[in-house]
Amino acid sequence: MSITTIYLIGVLTSCAIYLILHRSLVKILFGFGLLGHTANLILLASSGNPNGKVAPIIDGVSNSFVDPIPQALILTAIVIGFGVTAYLTALFYHIFQTEKSSHAEDIFPI
Repeated sequence: MSITTIYLIGVLTSCAIYLILHRSLVKILFGFGLLGHTANLILLASSGNPNGKVAPIIDGVSNSFVDPIPQALILTAIVIGFGVTAYLTALFYHIFQTEKSSHAEDIFPI
């Protein structure tokens, strides 16, 4: 894993946490989406370098195969992230319709 990938993961994670801790529901939604993309990048970076490896098709020629498990996990994470984003969008829209505000401090007074 290159050092730029590590820095990118750190920057994306910090931006996602910053957005999640905001008081606006729209920024919270974008923060969760960004956090999902960061998790996908972490899975992709942990899968290793695919240079010089072939697809895992058994033909008896090569012993060096690319591991398909991280790619399957990323595909599953994309689908789950889309579901969470759709649910949060519907939830935040309903909260906006009932409360007439998109700020958490107006909706949940302390």
